[in-house]
Amino acid sequence: MLLAITAQWFSAKAAVGFGTQIRHELFSHIQKLSFSDIDKTGTATFITRITADANQVQNGVNMVLRLLLRSPLIVFGATIMAFTVDARISLVFVIAIPILALIIFFIMFITMPLYKKIQESLDKVLIRTRENLTGIRVIRAFNKEENEFQKFQKENQTLYNFQVFAGKISALTNPLTVLVINISIIAIIWFGAINVNIGTLSQGKVVALLNYMSQILVELIKFANFIILINRSLTSAKRINEILEIEKEEKEEVNTNLDLEDYSDYTNKPLIKFDNVSLTYKGDKEESLSNISFEINKGETIGIIGGTGSGKSSIVNLIPKFYDYTKGNIYYMGQSLKSISSKKLREKIGFVLQKSVLFEGSIRSNLCLANENISDKDLYKALEIAQAKEIVDNRKNKLDDIVEHEGKNFSGGQRQRLCIARALAKKPDILILDDSTSALDYATDAALRKSIKENLQGMTLIIVSQRIASVRNADKIIVMDDGKISDIGKHEYLLKNCDIYKEIYDICESQN
Repeated sequence: MLLAITAQWFSAKAAVGFGTQIRHELFSHIQKLSFSDIDKTGTATFITRITADANQVQNGVNMVLRLLLRSPLIVFGATIMAFTVDARISLVFVIAIPILALIIFFIMFITMPLYKKIQESLDKVLIRTRENLTGIRVIRAFNKEENEFQKFQKENQTLYNFQVFAGKISALTNPLTVLVINISIIAIIWFGAINVNIGTLSQGKVVALLNYMSQILVELIKFANFIILINRSLTSAKRINEILEIEKEEKEEVNTNLDLEDYSDYTNKPLIKFDNVSLTYKGDKEESLSNISFEINKGETIGIIGGTGSGKSSIVNLIPKFYDYTKGNIYYMGQSLKSISSKKLREKIGFVLQKSVLFEGSIRSNLCLANENISDKDLYKALEIAQAKEIVDNRKNKLDDIVEHEGKNFSGGQRQRLCIARALAKKPDILILDDSTSALDYATDAALRKSIKENLQGMTLIIVSQRIASVRNADKIIVMDDGKISDIGKHEYLLKNCDIYKEIYDICESQN
Protein backbone atom coordinates (compact mmCIF):
# COMPACT_ATOMS: atom_id res chain seq x y z
CA MET A 1 0.00 0.00 0.00
CA LEU A 2 2.83 2.40 0.89
CA LEU A 3 4.58 1.67 -2.41
CA ALA A 4 1.34 2.20 -4.35
CA ILE A 5 0.69 5.55 -2.61
CA THR A 6 4.28 6.65 -3.24
CA ALA A 7 4.09 5.64 -6.91
CA GLN A 8 0.80 7.49 -7.43
CA TRP A 9 2.08 10.61 -5.64
CA PHE A 10 5.20 10.80 -7.82
CA SER A 11 3.18 10.03 -10.97
CA ALA A 12 0.76 12.85 -10.21
CA LYS A 13 3.60 15.25 -9.43
CA ALA A 14 5.46 14.35 -12.65
CA ALA A 15 2.27 14.65 -14.74
CA VAL A 16 1.36 18.07 -13.30
CA GLY A 17 4.94 19.26 -13.88
CA PHE A 18 4.78 17.97 -17.46
CA GLY A 19 1.42 19.70 -18.07
CA THR A 20 2.78 22.96 -16.65
CA GLN A 21 5.84 22.77 -18.89
CA ILE A 22 3.69 22.02 -21.97
CA ARG A 23 1.54 25.10 -21.28
CA HIS A 24 4.67 27.22 -20.74
CA GLU A 25 6.17 26.02 -24.01
CA LEU A 26 2.92 26.50 -25.95
CA PHE A 27 2.41 30.02 -24.60
CA SER A 28 6.03 30.96 -25.30
CA HIS A 29 5.82 29.51 -28.83
CA ILE A 30 2.54 31.29 -29.62
CA GLN A 31 4.07 34.60 -28.51
CA LYS A 32 6.77 34.18 -31.18
CA LEU A 33 4.47 33.29 -34.07
CA SER A 34 3.85 35.76 -36.88
CA PHE A 35 0.53 37.58 -37.16
CA SER A 36 -0.18 35.52 -40.31
CA ASP A 37 0.09 32.23 -38.40
CA ILE A 38 -2.04 33.56 -35.55
CA ASP A 39 -4.70 34.79 -38.00
CA LYS A 40 -4.68 31.47 -39.86
CA THR A 41 -4.89 29.21 -36.79
CA GLY A 42 -7.34 31.31 -34.78
CA THR A 43 -7.45 32.44 -31.16
CA ALA A 44 -10.04 29.84 -30.10
CA THR A 45 -7.85 26.99 -31.36
CA PHE A 46 -4.86 28.26 -29.37
CA ILE A 47 -7.02 28.49 -26.23
CA THR A 48 -8.28 24.90 -26.68
CA ARG A 49 -4.75 23.54 -27.22
CA ILE A 50 -3.32 25.32 -24.19
CA THR A 51 -6.19 24.26 -21.87
CA ALA A 52 -8.27 21.18 -22.81
CA ASP A 53 -5.58 19.46 -24.91
CA ALA A 54 -2.81 20.16 -22.38
CA ASN A 55 -5.01 18.69 -19.60
CA GLN A 56 -5.70 15.55 -21.66
CA VAL A 57 -1.96 15.03 -22.23
CA GLN A 58 -1.28 15.63 -18.54
CA ASN A 59 -3.83 12.94 -17.57
CA GLY A 60 -2.28 10.58 -20.15
CA VAL A 61 1.22 11.02 -18.68
CA ASN A 62 -0.16 10.33 -15.21
CA MET A 63 -1.80 7.07 -16.31
CA VAL A 64 1.24 5.98 -18.36
CA LEU A 65 3.44 6.27 -15.28
CA ARG A 66 0.91 4.42 -13.12
CA LEU A 67 -0.29 1.64 -15.44
CA LEU A 68 1.85 1.23 -18.56
CA LEU A 69 4.52 -0.86 -16.81
CA ARG A 70 2.48 -2.29 -13.98
CA SER A 71 -0.47 -3.82 -15.89
CA PRO A 72 1.54 -5.57 -18.66
CA LEU A 73 4.00 -6.93 -16.08
CA ILE A 74 1.17 -8.38 -13.98
CA VAL A 75 -0.50 -9.88 -17.09
CA PHE A 76 2.66 -11.53 -18.38
CA GLY A 77 3.79 -12.42 -14.86
CA ALA A 78 0.49 -14.16 -14.12
CA THR A 79 0.74 -16.03 -17.46
CA ILE A 80 4.28 -17.24 -16.67
CA MET A 81 3.23 -18.32 -13.17
CA ALA A 82 0.27 -20.20 -14.67
CA PHE A 83 2.71 -22.18 -16.87
CA THR A 84 4.61 -23.23 -13.73
CA VAL A 85 1.36 -24.70 -12.40
CA ASP A 86 0.20 -26.57 -15.53
CA ALA A 87 1.56 -25.94 -19.00
CA ARG A 88 -1.32 -27.53 -20.93
CA ILE A 89 -4.18 -25.64 -19.24
CA SER A 90 -2.08 -22.46 -19.37
CA LEU A 91 -2.45 -22.55 -23.17
CA VAL A 92 -5.84 -20.90 -22.44
CA PHE A 93 -3.83 -17.82 -21.35
CA VAL A 94 -1.81 -17.94 -24.58
CA ILE A 95 -5.03 -17.90 -26.64
CA ALA A 96 -6.88 -15.32 -24.51
CA ILE A 97 -4.18 -12.64 -24.31
CA PRO A 98 -3.73 -12.14 -28.12
CA ILE A 99 -7.55 -11.99 -28.50
CA LEU A 100 -7.67 -9.34 -25.79
CA ALA A 101 -4.84 -7.43 -27.47
CA LEU A 102 -6.75 -7.51 -30.79
CA ILE A 103 -9.90 -6.17 -29.12
CA ILE A 104 -7.98 -3.30 -27.52
CA PHE A 105 -6.11 -2.52 -30.77
CA PHE A 106 -9.34 -2.58 -32.82
CA ILE A 107 -11.14 -0.19 -30.46
CA MET A 108 -8.08 2.06 -30.35
CA PHE A 109 -7.95 2.08 -34.18
CA ILE A 110 -11.59 3.23 -34.41
CA THR A 111 -11.65 5.74 -31.55
CA MET A 112 -8.45 7.70 -32.28
CA PRO A 113 -9.92 9.54 -35.33
CA LEU A 114 -13.14 10.07 -33.36
CA TYR A 115 -11.32 11.79 -30.52
CA LYS A 116 -9.62 14.06 -33.07
CA LYS A 117 -13.06 15.05 -34.36
CA ILE A 118 -14.22 15.63 -30.78
CA GLN A 119 -11.38 18.08 -30.15
CA GLU A 120 -12.05 19.82 -33.49
CA SER A 121 -15.74 20.14 -32.55
CA LEU A 122 -14.66 21.55 -29.19
CA ASP A 123 -12.67 24.18 -31.13
CA LYS A 124 -15.82 25.15 -33.04
CA VAL A 125 -17.89 25.39 -29.85
CA LEU A 126 -15.22 27.60 -28.30
CA ILE A 127 -15.08 29.82 -31.42
CA ARG A 128 -18.87 30.20 -31.36
CA THR A 129 -18.84 30.97 -27.62
CA ARG A 130 -16.02 33.50 -27.95
CA GLU A 131 -17.68 35.29 -30.87
CA ASN A 132 -20.98 35.51 -28.99
CA LEU A 133 -19.45 36.80 -25.77
CA THR A 134 -17.31 39.34 -27.63
CA GLY A 135 -20.15 40.54 -29.85
CA ILE A 136 -23.02 40.20 -27.38
CA ARG A 137 -23.97 43.89 -27.72
CA VAL A 138 -24.25 43.57 -31.50
CA ILE A 139 -26.29 40.36 -31.21
CA ARG A 140 -28.75 41.98 -28.80
CA ALA A 141 -28.92 45.18 -30.87
CA PHE A 142 -30.13 43.13 -33.85
CA ASN A 143 -32.34 40.79 -31.75
CA LYS A 144 -30.39 37.74 -32.92
CA GLU A 145 -30.15 35.93 -29.58
CA GLU A 146 -32.40 33.07 -30.68
CA ASN A 147 -30.58 32.73 -34.00
CA GLU A 148 -27.18 32.57 -32.28
CA PHE A 149 -28.53 30.11 -29.70
CA GLN A 150 -29.62 27.79 -32.52
CA LYS A 151 -26.17 28.01 -34.14
CA PHE A 152 -24.51 27.25 -30.81
CA GLN A 153 -26.92 24.39 -30.17
CA LYS A 154 -26.03 22.91 -33.58
CA GLU A 155 -22.28 23.06 -32.84
CA ASN A 156 -22.82 21.72 -29.33
CA GLN A 157 -25.03 18.88 -30.62
CA THR A 158 -22.33 17.88 -33.11
CA LEU A 159 -19.82 17.72 -30.25
CA TYR A 160 -22.33 15.69 -28.19
CA ASN A 161 -22.91 13.23 -31.05
CA PHE A 162 -19.19 12.64 -31.56
CA GLN A 163 -18.64 12.17 -27.82
CA VAL A 164 -21.55 9.74 -27.46
CA PHE A 165 -20.49 7.71 -30.51
CA ALA A 166 -16.86 7.55 -29.32
CA GLY A 167 -18.11 6.71 -25.83
CA LYS A 168 -20.22 3.82 -27.13
CA ILE A 169 -17.26 2.36 -29.03
CA SER A 170 -14.96 2.80 -26.03
CA ALA A 171 -17.61 1.30 -23.74
CA LEU A 172 -17.31 -1.98 -25.66
CA THR A 173 -13.81 -2.46 -24.23
CA ASN A 174 -14.87 -3.58 -20.75
CA PRO A 175 -17.65 -6.05 -21.72
CA LEU A 176 -15.56 -7.60 -24.52
CA THR A 177 -12.51 -8.07 -22.30
CA VAL A 178 -14.64 -9.41 -19.45
CA LEU A 179 -16.36 -11.79 -21.90
CA VAL A 180 -13.01 -13.20 -23.13
CA ILE A 181 -11.69 -13.51 -19.58
CA ASN A 182 -14.86 -15.26 -18.34
CA ILE A 183 -14.80 -17.67 -21.28
CA SER A 184 -11.15 -18.35 -20.34
CA ILE A 185 -12.19 -18.95 -16.71
CA ILE A 186 -14.86 -21.42 -17.89
CA ALA A 187 -12.22 -23.18 -19.99
CA ILE A 188 -9.84 -23.39 -17.01
CA ILE A 189 -12.59 -24.82 -14.75
CA TRP A 190 -13.67 -27.25 -17.50
CA PHE A 191 -10.21 -28.61 -18.27
CA GLY A 192 -9.14 -28.31 -14.63
CA ALA A 193 -12.12 -30.39 -13.49
CA ILE A 194 -11.30 -33.10 -16.04
CA ASN A 195 -7.67 -33.22 -14.85
CA VAL A 196 -8.72 -33.22 -11.16
CA ASN A 197 -11.13 -36.07 -11.94
CA ILE A 198 -8.38 -38.21 -13.51
CA GLY A 199 -5.94 -37.25 -10.76
CA THR A 200 -3.32 -35.34 -12.80
CA LEU A 201 -4.11 -31.95 -11.18
CA SER A 202 -4.96 -30.91 -7.63
CA GLN A 203 -7.88 -28.67 -6.70
CA GLY A 204 -5.46 -26.10 -5.22
CA LYS A 205 -3.71 -25.71 -8.57
CA VAL A 206 -7.05 -25.09 -10.30
CA VAL A 207 -7.77 -22.34 -7.72
CA ALA A 208 -4.29 -20.90 -8.37
CA LEU A 209 -4.96 -20.80 -12.12
CA LEU A 210 -8.31 -19.06 -11.51
CA ASN A 211 -6.61 -16.47 -9.28
CA TYR A 212 -4.02 -15.75 -11.97
CA MET A 213 -6.80 -15.32 -14.53
CA SER A 214 -8.69 -13.02 -12.12
CA GLN A 215 -5.53 -10.95 -11.71
CA ILE A 216 -5.31 -10.66 -15.47
CA LEU A 217 -9.00 -9.66 -15.61
CA VAL A 218 -8.55 -6.81 -13.11
CA GLU A 219 -5.43 -5.48 -14.81
CA LEU A 220 -6.87 -5.75 -18.31
CA ILE A 221 -9.98 -3.81 -17.30
CA LYS A 222 -7.71 -1.10 -15.91
CA PHE A 223 -5.52 -1.32 -18.99
CA ALA A 224 -8.55 -1.06 -21.29
CA ASN A 225 -9.62 2.15 -19.54
CA PHE A 226 -6.04 3.33 -19.81
CA ILE A 227 -6.10 2.70 -23.59
CA ILE A 228 -9.26 4.83 -23.92
CA LEU A 229 -7.59 7.66 -22.00
CA ILE A 230 -4.32 7.31 -23.89
CA ASN A 231 -6.23 7.54 -27.20
CA ARG A 232 -7.56 10.92 -26.20
CA SER A 233 -4.16 11.98 -24.90
CA LEU A 234 -2.39 10.97 -28.12
CA THR A 235 -4.96 12.90 -30.17
CA SER A 236 -4.43 15.96 -27.96
CA ALA A 237 -0.64 15.50 -28.16
CA LYS A 238 -0.82 15.57 -31.97
CA ARG A 239 -2.91 18.74 -31.85
CA ILE A 240 -0.41 20.39 -29.50
CA ASN A 241 2.42 19.28 -31.76
CA GLU A 242 0.68 20.92 -34.74
CA ILE A 243 1.07 24.26 -32.95
CA LEU A 244 4.66 23.61 -31.89
CA GLU A 245 5.55 22.67 -35.48
CA ILE A 246 4.44 26.06 -36.82
CA GLU A 247 7.68 27.84 -37.62
CA LYS A 248 8.52 30.75 -35.40
CA GLU A 249 8.33 34.31 -36.66
CA GLU A 250 11.95 34.73 -37.65
CA LYS A 251 12.77 32.31 -40.44
CA GLU A 252 15.42 34.47 -42.11
CA GLU A 253 19.05 34.76 -41.11
CA VAL A 254 19.37 37.93 -39.04
CA ASN A 255 22.60 39.86 -38.53
CA THR A 256 23.13 39.83 -34.75
CA ASN A 257 25.99 42.34 -35.03
CA LEU A 258 23.85 45.15 -36.45
CA ASP A 259 24.00 48.38 -34.45
CA LEU A 260 20.78 50.39 -34.60
CA GLU A 261 21.76 52.86 -31.89
CA ASP A 262 23.35 55.56 -34.09
CA TYR A 263 20.01 57.15 -35.01
CA SER A 264 21.52 60.66 -35.33
CA ASP A 265 23.28 59.87 -38.64
CA TYR A 266 19.99 59.60 -40.49
CA THR A 267 19.08 63.28 -40.63
CA ASN A 268 19.72 63.69 -44.36
CA LYS A 269 19.07 60.18 -45.68
CA PRO A 270 16.07 57.84 -45.64
CA LEU A 271 15.38 56.28 -42.26
CA ILE A 272 12.82 53.87 -43.78
CA LYS A 273 12.65 52.93 -47.45
CA PHE A 274 10.04 50.82 -49.24
CA ASP A 275 11.41 49.45 -52.51
CA ASN A 276 8.73 47.88 -54.76
CA VAL A 277 7.17 46.05 -51.82
CA SER A 278 4.26 43.66 -52.29
CA LEU A 279 2.33 41.68 -49.69
CA THR A 280 0.15 38.59 -50.06
CA TYR A 281 -1.47 37.33 -46.88
CA LYS A 282 -1.34 33.59 -46.17
CA GLY A 283 -4.22 31.80 -47.86
CA ASP A 284 -4.93 34.69 -50.26
CA LYS A 285 -4.29 34.43 -53.99
CA GLU A 286 -4.30 38.16 -54.73
CA GLU A 287 -1.84 40.75 -53.43
CA SER A 288 -3.03 43.07 -50.68
CA LEU A 289 -0.19 45.51 -51.47
CA SER A 290 1.46 45.93 -54.87
CA ASN A 291 4.70 47.73 -55.80
CA ILE A 292 4.81 50.09 -52.82
CA SER A 293 7.77 52.50 -52.98
CA PHE A 294 8.41 55.58 -50.80
CA GLU A 295 10.93 56.98 -48.33
CA ILE A 296 10.59 58.33 -44.79
CA ASN A 297 13.24 60.64 -43.36
CA LYS A 298 14.10 61.07 -39.72
CA GLY A 299 11.79 63.48 -37.88
CA GLU A 300 9.19 63.57 -40.65
CA THR A 301 5.47 63.29 -40.09
CA ILE A 302 3.97 60.92 -42.64
CA GLY A 303 0.24 60.63 -43.26
CA ILE A 304 -1.31 57.55 -44.86
CA ILE A 305 -4.88 57.96 -46.06
CA GLY A 306 -7.32 56.04 -48.22
CA GLY A 307 -10.61 54.21 -48.25
CA THR A 308 -11.48 51.15 -46.19
CA GLY A 309 -9.48 48.14 -47.37
CA SER A 310 -7.02 50.25 -49.37
CA GLY A 311 -4.00 48.78 -47.53
CA LYS A 312 -3.15 51.54 -45.04
CA SER A 313 -2.77 49.26 -42.02
CA SER A 314 -0.99 46.63 -44.11
CA ILE A 315 1.81 49.11 -44.87
CA VAL A 316 2.46 50.07 -41.24
CA ASN A 317 2.21 46.43 -40.10
CA LEU A 318 5.20 45.63 -42.32
CA ILE A 319 7.49 48.14 -40.57
CA PRO A 320 7.67 46.29 -37.18
CA LYS A 321 7.65 42.94 -39.06
CA PHE A 322 4.17 41.93 -37.93
CA TYR A 323 3.82 40.45 -41.42
CA ASP A 324 6.53 39.41 -43.89
CA TYR A 325 6.44 41.15 -47.26
CA THR A 326 6.46 38.77 -50.23
CA LYS A 327 8.23 40.91 -52.86
CA GLY A 328 10.65 43.82 -52.91
CA ASN A 329 12.47 45.01 -49.81
CA ILE A 330 12.13 47.37 -46.85
CA TYR A 331 15.18 49.12 -45.40
CA TYR A 332 15.59 50.59 -41.94
CA MET A 333 18.72 52.70 -41.41
CA GLY A 334 20.06 51.27 -44.66
CA GLN A 335 19.61 47.63 -43.54
CA SER A 336 17.07 45.19 -44.95
CA LEU A 337 14.38 44.37 -42.39
CA LYS A 338 15.08 40.69 -43.05
CA SER A 339 18.56 41.13 -41.58
CA ILE A 340 17.26 42.85 -38.42
CA SER A 341 15.82 40.84 -35.53
CA SER A 342 12.21 41.62 -34.66
CA LYS A 343 13.18 42.35 -31.05
CA LYS A 344 15.80 44.96 -31.96
CA LEU A 345 13.51 46.60 -34.51
CA ARG A 346 10.48 46.81 -32.23
CA GLU A 347 12.55 48.40 -29.48
CA LYS A 348 12.73 51.45 -31.76
CA ILE A 349 9.02 51.60 -32.58
CA GLY A 350 5.99 52.74 -30.62
CA PHE A 351 2.81 51.30 -32.12
CA VAL A 352 -0.78 52.23 -31.31
CA LEU A 353 -3.24 49.82 -32.94
CA GLN A 354 -6.70 50.52 -34.37
CA LYS A 355 -8.26 48.64 -31.47
CA SER A 356 -7.28 50.14 -28.13
CA VAL A 357 -6.08 47.34 -25.87
CA LEU A 358 -5.67 47.89 -22.12
CA PHE A 359 -4.77 45.05 -19.78
CA GLU A 360 -6.33 44.27 -16.43
CA GLY A 361 -4.31 45.85 -13.63
CA SER A 362 -3.57 49.51 -12.96
CA ILE A 363 -3.00 52.58 -15.13
CA ARG A 364 0.65 52.45 -14.09
CA SER A 365 1.11 48.79 -15.07
CA ASN A 366 -0.35 49.55 -18.50
CA LEU A 367 1.81 52.62 -19.10
CA CYS A 368 4.96 50.79 -17.92
CA LEU A 369 4.41 47.86 -20.29
CA ALA A 370 7.45 48.70 -22.45
CA ASN A 371 9.54 50.48 -19.83
CA GLU A 372 9.18 49.14 -16.29
CA ASN A 373 11.75 51.54 -14.81
CA ILE A 374 10.19 54.78 -16.09
CA SER A 375 9.73 57.51 -13.48
CA ASP A 376 6.39 59.06 -12.54
CA LYS A 377 7.63 62.37 -13.96
CA ASP A 378 8.16 60.79 -17.39
CA LEU A 379 4.82 58.99 -17.15
CA TYR A 380 2.98 62.25 -16.52
CA LYS A 381 4.91 63.86 -19.38
CA ALA A 382 3.73 61.07 -21.73
CA LEU A 383 0.17 61.47 -20.42
CA GLU A 384 0.32 65.23 -20.96
CA ILE A 385 1.51 64.87 -24.57
CA ALA A 386 -1.19 62.25 -25.22
CA GLN A 387 -3.89 64.58 -23.77
CA ALA A 388 -4.56 61.93 -21.12
CA LYS A 389 -3.34 63.68 -17.95
CA GLU A 390 -6.85 64.76 -16.97
CA ILE A 391 -7.99 61.10 -17.10
CA VAL A 392 -5.47 60.19 -14.39
CA ASP A 393 -6.01 63.40 -12.38
CA ASN A 394 -9.75 62.67 -12.15
CA ARG A 395 -9.14 59.18 -10.75
CA LYS A 396 -9.13 58.58 -6.99
CA ASN A 397 -5.86 56.59 -6.93
CA LYS A 398 -4.21 58.44 -9.84
CA LEU A 399 -1.69 56.14 -11.60
CA ASP A 400 -2.56 53.24 -9.30
CA ASP A 401 -6.26 53.32 -10.17
CA ILE A 402 -7.71 50.03 -11.38
CA VAL A 403 -8.06 49.13 -15.04
CA GLU A 404 -10.73 46.48 -15.52
CA HIS A 405 -10.63 43.66 -18.08
CA GLU A 406 -10.11 45.17 -21.57
CA GLY A 407 -10.33 48.65 -20.02
CA LYS A 408 -14.12 48.46 -19.72
CA ASN A 409 -14.15 51.22 -17.07
CA PHE A 410 -12.81 53.76 -19.61
CA SER A 411 -14.52 55.28 -22.64
CA GLY A 412 -13.25 54.65 -26.18
CA GLY A 413 -11.51 58.03 -26.37
CA GLN A 414 -9.91 57.56 -22.95
CA ARG A 415 -8.60 54.13 -23.93
CA GLN A 416 -7.09 55.55 -27.14
CA ARG A 417 -5.32 58.38 -25.29
CA LEU A 418 -3.95 55.99 -22.64
CA CYS A 419 -2.68 53.67 -25.39
CA ILE A 420 -0.92 56.61 -27.08
CA ALA A 421 0.59 57.60 -23.70
CA ARG A 422 1.83 54.01 -23.27
CA ALA A 423 3.57 54.16 -26.66
CA LEU A 424 5.11 57.55 -25.83
CA ALA A 425 6.34 56.27 -22.44
CA LYS A 426 8.52 53.85 -24.40
CA LYS A 427 10.36 56.88 -25.90
CA PRO A 428 10.48 55.38 -29.39
CA ASP A 429 12.39 56.67 -32.42
CA ILE A 430 9.32 56.00 -34.58
CA LEU A 431 5.70 56.40 -33.47
CA ILE A 432 2.99 54.73 -35.56
CA LEU A 433 -0.64 55.73 -34.96
CA ASP A 434 -2.81 53.29 -36.89
CA ASP A 435 -6.17 55.08 -36.99
CA SER A 436 -5.80 55.35 -33.22
CA THR A 437 -7.47 58.76 -32.86
CA SER A 438 -10.81 57.79 -34.43
CA ALA A 439 -12.65 58.11 -31.08
CA LEU A 440 -11.20 61.57 -30.38
CA ASP A 441 -12.98 64.78 -31.30
CA TYR A 442 -11.28 67.10 -33.79
CA ALA A 443 -10.06 69.53 -31.10
CA THR A 444 -8.41 66.77 -29.00
CA ASP A 445 -6.95 65.19 -32.14
CA ALA A 446 -5.45 68.53 -33.20
CA ALA A 447 -4.11 69.21 -29.69
CA LEU A 448 -2.51 65.75 -29.63
CA ARG A 449 -0.70 66.25 -32.94
CA LYS A 450 0.43 69.74 -31.93
CA SER A 451 1.74 68.45 -28.59
CA ILE A 452 3.68 65.61 -30.26
CA LYS A 453 5.25 68.03 -32.76
CA GLU A 454 6.28 70.52 -30.05
CA ASN A 455 7.55 68.05 -27.45
CA LEU A 456 9.01 65.23 -29.52
CA GLN A 457 11.11 66.90 -32.18
CA GLY A 458 13.30 64.42 -34.03
CA MET A 459 10.83 61.56 -33.58
CA THR A 460 9.42 60.12 -36.81
CA LEU A 461 5.63 60.05 -36.78
CA ILE A 462 3.46 57.91 -39.08
CA ILE A 463 -0.29 58.60 -38.92
CA VAL A 464 -2.83 56.29 -40.54
CA SER A 465 -6.23 57.94 -40.71
CA GLN A 466 -9.43 58.38 -42.67
CA ARG A 467 -9.64 62.03 -41.58
CA ILE A 468 -8.05 64.75 -43.69
CA ALA A 469 -7.63 66.87 -40.55
CA SER A 470 -5.33 64.24 -39.00
CA VAL A 471 -2.86 64.23 -41.90
CA ARG A 472 -3.22 67.61 -43.68
CA ASN A 473 -0.16 69.12 -41.94
CA ALA A 474 2.04 66.07 -42.55
CA ASP A 475 5.36 66.50 -44.37
CA LYS A 476 4.28 63.81 -46.80
CA ILE A 477 0.86 62.23 -47.40
CA ILE A 478 0.58 58.80 -49.04
CA VAL A 479 -2.79 58.21 -50.70
CA MET A 480 -3.70 54.53 -50.96
CA ASP A 481 -6.20 52.92 -53.34
CA ASP A 482 -6.84 49.17 -53.62
CA GLY A 483 -3.40 48.15 -52.31
CA LYS A 484 -1.47 50.62 -54.48
CA ILE A 485 -0.12 54.13 -54.00
CA SER A 486 -2.34 56.57 -55.88
CA ASP A 487 -0.14 59.62 -55.16
CA ILE A 488 2.32 61.11 -52.66
CA GLY A 489 2.66 64.77 -51.71
CA LYS A 490 1.56 67.56 -49.39
CA HIS A 491 -2.03 68.59 -48.76
CA GLU A 492 -2.17 71.43 -51.30
CA TYR A 493 -0.56 69.38 -54.07
CA LEU A 494 -2.88 66.42 -53.53
CA LEU A 495 -6.00 68.61 -53.51
CA LYS A 496 -5.11 69.75 -57.03
CA ASN A 497 -3.70 66.53 -58.49
CA CYS A 498 -5.24 63.50 -56.72
CA ASP A 499 -8.93 62.74 -57.33
CA ILE A 500 -9.13 60.18 -54.50
CA TYR A 501 -7.69 62.66 -51.98
CA LYS A 502 -10.04 65.38 -53.23
CA GLU A 503 -13.00 63.02 -52.83
CA ILE A 504 -12.01 62.14 -49.23
CA TYR A 505 -11.51 65.87 -48.52
CA ASP A 506 -14.98 66.74 -49.83
CA ILE A 507 -16.58 64.01 -47.73
CA CYS A 508 -14.76 65.17 -44.58
CA GLU A 509 -15.71 68.80 -45.23
CA SER A 510 -19.37 67.88 -45.72
CA GLN A 511 -19.39 66.05 -42.36
CA ASN A 512 -17.99 69.03 -40.43
